[in-house]
Amino acid sequence: MSLGRPALPVVLQAERSAQPLMEASAALRDRINSALTEVGGVLLRGFSVPTVDIFREFATSFGDPLLNYEFASTPRTALTQGIYTSTEYPAHQHIPLHSEQAYTREWPMKIWFHCVTAALRGGETPIADNRAIHERMPRKIRDRFAGGVLYVRNFGDFDVPWQKVFNTRSHSAVEAFCRRARMSWEWKSNGELRTRQLCQAIETHPRTGQTLWFNQAHLFHISGLQPDVREALVEVLGIDSVPRNVYFSDGRPISDELIQDIRDVLARETVTFPWRPGDVLMLDNMLVSHGRAAFEGPRRVVVAMAGPHGNLRPAAAQPELSSI
Repeated sequence: MSLGRPALPVVLQAERSAQPLMEASAALRDRINSALTEVGGVLLRGFSVPTVDIFREFATSFGDPLLNYEFASTPRTALTQGIYTSTEYPAHQHIPLHSEQAYTREWPMKIWFHCVTAALRGGETPIADNRAIHERMPRKIRDRFAGGVLYVRNFGDFDVPWQKVFNTRSHSAVEAFCRRARMSWEWKSNGELRTRQLCQAIETHPRTGQTLWFNQAHLFHISGLQPDVREALVEVLGIDSVPRNVYFSDGRPISDELIQDIRDVLARETVTFPWRPGDVLMLDNMLVSHGRAAFEGPRRVVVAMAGPHGNLRPAAAQPELSSI
């Protein structure tokens, strides 16, 4: 963490055992908002949050309608309006650090996590300061990513189906979404969909004016797959048709070595704390990224998002992919 910034997250403890969260909410509001601006993350601990509906009430009390999870990258289940399960990946899998929907040109500014059931072992939600990540990132990488990154997705049997991602079975509805999001699309001969979108890699926070590392290149890059899975997918599908991949803004491939350098920086900025049942973690989604550790035993963490923001200024034409 950069010199001079308070430790992430700011921890706010209940004044008494099992104090109802909504009872304390109004008195905590200014402290929460101040901590979000300065630090980026607040952990509310020791409060009573007996139901998901109470968690939802707390999240909506900040004044923004809760968002639906659109143009999904991972599987989730909607529990009630605006409340979702955390990413439903197998327990043994680690989910790398990321800011929610930083692989798009629209994203939530606020995100909440509520620990209903803490895992027996593991299952933490590691977090990191995106300002510190940008500061630590080698200049040669920042310079190469200055023009953004190009995400390519092939929906189908090997990834989340497009019908689930776009919440529709209508080709015209998908195309309308893509036009608005400045995303190119291609319906393939087998009826499946390929999309390509040039997005930010480095972004400026709209309130603080600070420069942030803000992308999911290390998640989408093919090096994130197990070597045998990667080899099999490339052999069967071809590199252009793997479920997801990411390229430089000019369409050139990004090397495994460079992506590993990025992962190393993220690892050095990672902060981890153990979940306790009832915990609520609130993040500024641009200032702070999050992930998920592998775990054993039952685990239930639910999520809410709000405050839509984005970068839909006109983009240059989508570049052609290059094998150079």
